[in-house]
Amino acid sequence: MRFAAIGLDHRHIYHLVGGLIDAGANCVGFDPTTSDPRVLAGFRERFPELAQAHRETLLADPSIDIICSAAIPSERAAIAVAAMRAGKDVMVDKPGITSFQQLEEVRSTVTDTGRIFSICFSERFVVPSTEVALRLIRDDVIGEVVQTVGLGPHRLNKAIRPAWFFDASQFGGILVDIASHQIDQFLTFTSSEDAEIVSAAIGHFGTETAAEFQDFGEVLLRSERASGYVRVDWFTPDGLPTWGDGRLIILGTRGTIELRKYVDIEGRSGTDHLFLADRHGTRHIDCSGEPLTYFKRFVADVQDRTETAVSQAHVFTVSRLALEAQSRARLISPGGDR
Repeated sequence: MRFAAIGLDHRHIYHLVGGLIDAGANCVGFDPTTSDPRVLAGFRERFPELAQAHRETLLADPSIDIICSAAIPSERAAIAVAAMRAGKDVMVDKPGITSFQQLEEVRSTVTDTGRIFSICFSERFVVPSTEVALRLIRDDVIGEVVQTVGLGPHRLNKAIRPAWFFDASQFGGILVDIASHQIDQFLTFTSSEDAEIVSAAIGHFGTETAAEFQDFGEVLLRSERASGYVRVDWFTPDGLPTWGDGRLIILGTRGTIELRKYVDIEGRSGTDHLFLADRHGTRHIDCSGEPLTYFKRFVADVQDRTETAVSQAHVFTVSRLALEAQSRARLISPGGDR
């Protein structure tokens, strides 16, 4: 299985390429075009053996099976469409789609070509604790899931962000960008095929960025099976020893699961802490050694034309719901909402 990387604008390209290599695929090249030279430098440091090539050369190469991309978010769909039209399957960083027009273009291209368009929702696919949580739910440990609360705080790191990071037309808005993770998790952990956006809000509260930058967002979701609340923000304090205290709380009829994905503040060291409370008591599970499955399943899907990593319908549903939340969001601010 041969793949190439086009779109080195976000550091998530490191785990896309690294994950595919670990899954047994062979990276045969990358397009060095970037909006952030630091990302390119980090890429070359991590993968010094890889050769660079022009984007069109990689797309035209019939021996390449997969294109992966962490381009500027608003450009990912066009790269994916071009790759699929060239007979290749695609893995993109989230958000893979930043407008309703892009959603229809990608959807129609998948229909026309039969190629795979996969979005790597990294807050689930590269986090071992989510694998354990899903297994506990499928084993009926906490009963029927009736609600999820997904929290996605991030550190701003303003000084090292490229210009597109602050332009909603390029990153899609905070709910399209970050909350797509939590929407993906809501659908997955509640076994919901679809949902409705009950309410959504975006806002600007910080003092480090211009007033038009969205640094806070929230969404209330509801499906036929469950409800979900999402809060995302850019307010992780500098004192936290990681980029954000990402958390997922899963309420079941016979128990609860809480994931502290990246840090257990004032507690245990390391990442991927799962806290379980059920009829037998409470316990902590260290999930850091749990193997990840997304990349290996994706490579198998490309080979076998299956949908074991993530279904195509799920990818499009998450994208649509994030777009709906963003488009319907009420703007709130310190001076009141409007």
